[in-house]
Amino acid sequence: MLSRLRGRLFLSYVLLMAVMLIVVGVALFAILNLRNAPPETTYLRLATTALSVDLRQILAEAATAYVESPAAGWERLTSQLDAVATDREVRILIVREVTQDVLYDSAQSFIDRPLNADVENYDIPAAIARGVITRLAAIRAVRGIFSDGGDEWLFVGLQSIRQPTDETANVLLFADPRPRQSLQAALSDFGTELAPLFLQAGGIGLIIAVMLAGWITRSITRPLQTVASAASEVAQGHYDRRVPMAGPEEVKAVADAFNQMSEKIQAEQRSQQDFLANVSHDLKTPLTSIQGFSQAIMDGVGDPIPAARIIHEEAGRLNRMVIELTDLARLQAGRLSMQTTPIDMGDLTAAVGQRLAIMAREKQVALTVNAPSMPVIAGDGDRLVQVVTNLISNAIKYTPSGGKVNVCTQVRNGGVELVVTDTGLGIAASELPRIFERFYQVDKARGPQRGTGLGLAIVQEIIQAHGGRISVTSPGEGQGSTFTVWLPSPQMSTIMRRR
Repeated sequence: MLSRLRGRLFLSYVLLMAVMLIVVGVALFAILNLRNAPPETTYLRLATTALSVDLRQILAEAATAYVESPAAGWERLTSQLDAVATDREVRILIVREVTQDVLYDSAQSFIDRPLNADVENYDIPAAIARGVITRLAAIRAVRGIFSDGGDEWLFVGLQSIRQPTDETANVLLFADPRPRQSLQAALSDFGTELAPLFLQAGGIGLIIAVMLAGWITRSITRPLQTVASAASEVAQGHYDRRVPMAGPEEVKAVADAFNQMSEKIQAEQRSQQDFLANVSHDLKTPLTSIQGFSQAIMDGVGDPIPAARIIHEEAGRLNRMVIELTDLARLQAGRLSMQTTPIDMGDLTAAVGQRLAIMAREKQVALTVNAPSMPVIAGDGDRLVQVVTNLISNAIKYTPSGGKVNVCTQVRNGGVELVVTDTGLGIAASELPRIFERFYQVDKARGPQRGTGLGLAIVQEIIQAHGGRISVTSPGEGQGSTFTVWLPSPQMSTIMRRR
């Protein structure tokens, strides 16, 4: 499977590079096709056309006609220029040199309005001027560009024309539309100049892309292959398998998720093993007692009354274990019904503390309860009494004589908080993550005073069913512990929203 993934990744990178090369080539063709062609070729053609016109003869014929009538002379000049423009397929204009007013336009567009052209001096190449009359070749030439109806025109001006009654110089312009780069020309230029370079660069880029694709593919698939192999080992029961955090960030995230999963599976497996061991012991001990004392009664050995009492106590312990297991299973499945009513955790805690004060005095433990009235919460009173009773009784139970147990309720973070602190046996740091597991007990001692190991697991489920949370902290063994319960208060939420 991973080999197919590696192949698909590699092909996808190569395909992506090929597509990019095609896109670059198409974009290059489009740019070459849409751009304006270089103007030098047009300027050279217009200069050649202008120098090939026998302007001296045209002016001489116009001057002869001008002797008869100025209008006749001007008409003669413009008619000959019209013929030249048609024959040479160019646009000819006569423009005043200073003001750029158009006196004549073979295209009949710029009559009586300025040209507004960008003009610069133009040195005609010697190769074009060679063979032309020296006087014409020596005339100062200009070139430039003007706009007409949104189109751009290139022009070359070679001759100054003066009307006999006007001392202002008039420039004769030869113009052509500014050409666009044709696709054929672009392909021709590309084929002769750019194609070899483009193919060389594309080939080098493709080789580098293939190498990078292989490297990237291996960097992704190799960690995934490690994860897949580790997953197979976990499926075979090797729950301690971990994978290194290597590769891209996304692959590292997969490896981290796998390691967390392995840790949870390992912890769950260890919890199940402890669960089976604890259940076996907790069932075996009372059953052994029941079996032994019942056998003694049957054999008529000893006083039957104490034996019957022990049998009764052990049977009661078994019954409590079954009930607690049933409640825990229902809580975890969300099938245990709860009667929700407004509860004042301060009053509830004070009542439970007063009831357990006798237990604390008998063990010579100083129990302090600071539980003022709290904002009401929505909860099941019987279940919350079970929570508070379990936490306070455990604190008293695991606190030696002369120790202290402090219980308080307070408002915090939009809810009500119950804090139970003792100076008892404490909890090792390694034990804290498992303190709420089923049948898990910090006190590993066996004996009739040992609990079922289900109390804190049930407490946690009840608190979570109320939308709250429970946590435990301890500096270490012999330094006591603190259990903190937080429950949301609808009343506090309403107050906070109003604020």
